[in-house]
Amino acid sequence: MNLYLLSQGTNSGYDTYDSCVVAAETPEDAVTITPNATEFKDMKRPYWSWCFDVQDVQCSLIGAAVEGTERGVVIASFNAG
Repeated sequence: MNLYLLSQGTNSGYDTYDSCVVAAETPEDAVTITPNATEFKDMKRPYWSWCFDVQDVQCSLIGAAVEGTERGVVIASFNAG
């Protein structure tokens, strides 16, 4: 399991997430996890607190997770309004 920094810059302002750290096996899997711990495919329009397209997610490997870490959100940055 690896740790990935996910960020997005297309949906900003109040009540949105700008980034998060997730645990996942691959970068392709990591970008499907949203900061509010849902799957990208399960997000509903018209109100999303993350970006609108998975292609807008930037993903960077930041290290290996400790043994036993489960897939999902480790920490997220939310811009409350």
